[in-house]
Amino acid sequence: MPYTTQLVEKGTCHSFIAEAKPPTVTMPRIKALMTGSIPGFIDVIMNLNSPALLEDNLIWQAKTAGKRIIFYGDDTWLKLFPKHFVEYDGTTSFFVSDYTEVDDNVTRHLDSVLKREDWDILILHYLGLDHIGHLTGPNSPLVGPKLYEMDNILKKIHTSLLSKEGESSLPNLLIVCGDHGMSETGSHGGSSEEEVHTPLLFISSAFEKRNGPLKQPELVQQTDLAATLAIGLGLPISRNSVGNILLSVIEGKTMREQLRFLHLNGFQLSRLLQENMPTYEKDPGFEHFKIAEKSHGNWIKLYLEGNNSEVLLNLGKKVLKQYLEALKILSSSLSKQVAQYDMYSMTVGTVIVLEVLLLLLLSMPKALSSRAEFEVPLSPPLFSLLFYLLCLLLCAVHVIVCTSAESSCYFCSISWVMAVGVMMLISALMCVILSTFGKMLENPKLPVKNPAVSKSSWSELDVLILAGTAGHAVSLGASSFIEEEHQTWYFLINTLCLALCQEICRHYFLVRDCDLQLSTAVKQNFEDTGETAQFKNVDIPSYDSKLGKVTYSDEFLRGSEKWMGLVSPWIILICCRLLRSLNQTGVQWAHRPDFGHWLTSSEHKAVLSLLAAISLVMIFILVQRRCSLVSKIAMALGLLGVYSYRAAIGNVVFPWQQDSKDISKGIIEARFVYVFVLGIIFTGTKDLLRSQVISADCKTKSIGLWEVYSGLVLLAALLFRPHNLPVLVFCLLIQMIMTRCIWKPLQFDAAQITIMHYWFGQAFFYFQGNSNSIASVDISAGFVGLDNYVEIPAVFLTGFATYAGPLLWAIHLLCYLSSEVSRNSAAMGHGCFCYALICSVPVTVYIILVTGLRYHLFIWSVFSPKLLYEGIRVFITAAVCMFFTAMDQNRSQKIQD
Repeated sequence: MPYTTQLVEKGTCHSFIAEAKPPTVTMPRIKALMTGSIPGFIDVIMNLNSPALLEDNLIWQAKTAGKRIIFYGDDTWLKLFPKHFVEYDGTTSFFVSDYTEVDDNVTRHLDSVLKREDWDILILHYLGLDHIGHLTGPNSPLVGPKLYEMDNILKKIHTSLLSKEGESSLPNLLIVCGDHGMSETGSHGGSSEEEVHTPLLFISSAFEKRNGPLKQPELVQQTDLAATLAIGLGLPISRNSVGNILLSVIEGKTMREQLRFLHLNGFQLSRLLQENMPTYEKDPGFEHFKIAEKSHGNWIKLYLEGNNSEVLLNLGKKVLKQYLEALKILSSSLSKQVAQYDMYSMTVGTVIVLEVLLLLLLSMPKALSSRAEFEVPLSPPLFSLLFYLLCLLLCAVHVIVCTSAESSCYFCSISWVMAVGVMMLISALMCVILSTFGKMLENPKLPVKNPAVSKSSWSELDVLILAGTAGHAVSLGASSFIEEEHQTWYFLINTLCLALCQEICRHYFLVRDCDLQLSTAVKQNFEDTGETAQFKNVDIPSYDSKLGKVTYSDEFLRGSEKWMGLVSPWIILICCRLLRSLNQTGVQWAHRPDFGHWLTSSEHKAVLSLLAAISLVMIFILVQRRCSLVSKIAMALGLLGVYSYRAAIGNVVFPWQQDSKDISKGIIEARFVYVFVLGIIFTGTKDLLRSQVISADCKTKSIGLWEVYSGLVLLAALLFRPHNLPVLVFCLLIQMIMTRCIWKPLQFDAAQITIMHYWFGQAFFYFQGNSNSIASVDISAGFVGLDNYVEIPAVFLTGFATYAGPLLWAIHLLCYLSSEVSRNSAAMGHGCFCYALICSVPVTVYIILVTGLRYHLFIWSVFSPKLLYEGIRVFITAAVCMFFTAMDQNRSQKIQD
């Protein structure tokens, strides 16, 4: 950007580094720029469909003052400020595959609008650079040309404004800023330095031309822009603004004007402090402001007396310094106090979550019994006196809180019908819990467990599962453990592999040796008594008197099974170690280079192409083994389409393809793959319906489930970036190894297998490169195959691509347990219950912890993004459990019969 650089170094320009507060996504950042306030974290969700901004803001103040405002660019502005612009043209911000037309749509208006005189404020929001970051990252070769394009646009605007200044009495002001930064992967939303630091330039002929060496830009807050612009335009500072006026922008004014501006800013901040803090008079910032205000009064007296001595100048500088110190402290205090928590609504939600978890824990004995019963006795509690008393009590509390609450409360704003429904739900859950607990006290004898899955005592694996689950839940109370949660899951699955190795050794050596000694002794006794013929069905070795050797009918098979079982945990450990090197995640080491960065660099495109091709072939080999012929053909063509799509958008190349080929959006290729994805899922759904409705055939159900699983694997292969395809391969490989070499031979029960699936699903969430920062969400996955922004498909595809690891492991669990129904009829019921329980424990614990830590320093940057991830995971868990229940419907009907 040569022209902009020249302005910064030698022109009439003030440059700053503006620090944004998380979440660093567009809508809350626009709110911060225009209101000067710190938006809440819920704005991450509202970013998808922004409601009109009702809070006092700069745009509303300018419109009220008669300013004519024109806007071109991101249509988020049009949603936030409807009917505020005299002319506008919006472009969709979520269609990240487009980085050309979104900018051309803005630039095409410039020539005409710059010649006109019928506007006071012109706002241009360009999206191309942001979209390039989402698509290909900050080091993309597309970034340089785009920055040069922006530089030429700035040059055109600046020269046009300078040419008009001779006709105008007031100088023009050109502001260049960013709403957020960009992480190392090209995304944003988190709190890393690259995401929160943005440029802020004030360019105007009113400023003095820069002389001397270039200084390091001053670090300011992004919220400071609203207060500075309001003063510059002669408008009131927004009511909820916590920003400070940028002194260097107004330093060309007289001392009287500078002090007046700072006093206006201090008065607004002190009034906001009074509204948010009962003990505002004791706040250091308020005390400093009162001192500065008193000194300011003394300065005015001297000024009105006509005193122009050195005393007046020194006193003015002193007052200026006092005001700046007061503004800094006031802003800091308000930034801490601005978070107003709706404790009543939070308490209601926490109580419901706790009740559900407690009900699950109390139902565990029956749910894990041979009948897998999860009965919720609704009739007796709902017709009890306690239920009605609790409803009346809670309704009374609701009335008292809502009529006495000084601040707005979400739960009080909903309709009374819905509020009473929530009260009835809380009362019903409490009554059901008490009823279940009473029955347990009356009949303390636990139901008889399924002999196929019961164990006489706890094994080391059971202790590990319990300790790991509890330890992970407790670790969520520490910000460092949340930032680096992937390390917790990597440690747990590595430890799980070692525990499985011990179980395998015990199974193949200790147990088999005992069986061999026992069978040999029985054989000798039978030979002595001549009664061997009566026990032909006993599995004991036979003795060949001619060869003098002990032979086994399946010695070779057992030997290979044994050694495969022994090796399998170490193969899984190697796979996990390779996956850890593919994507660096978390916070502490996210900046370090990894194998994924090496693969995605332009000079290694041939290696990436070869790796992607091999990965797609491996995916086909691992998935097709249980599919029908039609699904195998569809899978092969679909995977070929995946490679064609990636080649079309320039990620990989065919051997005969030139690297300089024009890059397209790959819409046709992606839709070609979607056809096969839907076809495979439809074939599997048809088999599932046939097994559910026409005949209760377990084999048909297993085939149907596997084909649905195969369709989801194909969808994941399409949405994953090429360097992440090995993650999908290792996922399928580990699932196959554990099924054939560990779970089936060792005959683990459904509860243990479910928790293992959950652990590996969580680990693969991080193997994909995800973290607990919003910046790691790959937005571009939501627009694969779309030529414009369609909200529902985009949200679904983005969510599936983000949670592909846990989802694929959950569906594989369903496939595995459906094949185990012949051995354990309650397997699917046990799996569904354990999956719901294992997901509920960390969510409930985290909600309680984050409520207690709501004033923590990292509540917005660390704890809140994790809460958002956990909330979405609850929805996914509910969907998986509903799918489990639907697949276990036939068994439920049999039990009722």
